[in-house]
Amino acid sequence: MSSPAKNSRTGLVAISAMFAALALIFSYIEFLVPLPVPVPGIKLGLANLVIIIAIYRMSFRHAFAINVARILLAGLLFSGVFGMIYSFAGGVLSIVVMYVLYRTGLFSMVGVSMAGGVAHNLGQLITACILLQNTAILSYFPVLLFSGLISGIAIGILAYIIEKRLPAFN
Repeated sequence: MSSPAKNSRTGLVAISAMFAALALIFSYIEFLVPLPVPVPGIKLGLANLVIIIAIYRMSFRHAFAINVARILLAGLLFSGVFGMIYSFAGGVLSIVVMYVLYRTGLFSMVGVSMAGGVAHNLGQLITACILLQNTAILSYFPVLLFSGLISGIAIGILAYIIEKRLPAFN
């Protein structure tokens, strides 16, 4: 028996909305419960679980729309305009990098996630350099590189486990 969402525009819109809501919930959880690390700005990136699964299960257009909706809503609800700007820069660079690596077929979901974590941090760092007109901020990149790799591994493993257990929907 096929699911009602299979190959249906309405079904894909409904699934996209559910994914965006789930990503927003994960963003809220991270907002409420920050990681217990002494380095500012470090997050696990729970919402990226949803984005990676969307990349693997849906089109780039759907995954991108889910990501943008989550960023805009989380910015309006939790982090404000500057948080939204940083998150948008990191999120756009991250999803583009992840999609390109996914399309090559050369990387596992964990590898795609690791690259996404690093790209997200790099996008935010570049945005900070532009907004603050100060390239000294780039000295923070080694810390963000390491944290992006670690969180990317964790999110990639979780995404792999979850994605394998999801029923087909497109």
